[in-house]
Amino acid sequence: MSAHVAARGAEIFEKYGPRLGWNELQRLLEDRTCVRYPCALAFDAAPLQPGECAWPKPNSGRPEDGFVIYLHPLFMTRLDRVAHLALYQLVAINYGEFASSADAEIFGAAALGISREQYYQDLCALADLL
Repeated sequence: MSAHVAARGAEIFEKYGPRLGWNELQRLLEDRTCVRYPCALAFDAAPLQPGECAWPKPNSGRPEDGFVIYLHPLFMTRLDRVAHLALYQLVAINYGEFASSADAEIFGAAALGISREQYYQDLCALADLL
């Protein structure tokens, strides 16, 4: 699975990189070749656990009905970093319970064109903001 998510992430980098900002993220979420199910973003901490930056909530019991990726409102002022958080969640949306945290790191790093270690450090820095 690691090789597959790395390849999918690299495809996103080629298509939407080298800088995956807010506008590129919006286009990515509409691209069914990259994001399997409909997704919306919402800046709302209510569904998040304490200390949680983001979480994908299904709209129903059927993935085809889509998801909302809830993001902590703090990140409304960090739109340049929202892609980091959303990419991590997209692995769970695209692959469901088969995806691991390692897969999410590999995917996000490849999509952003950075090392897995750098991506992990970036996520930690974002979490530290909370």
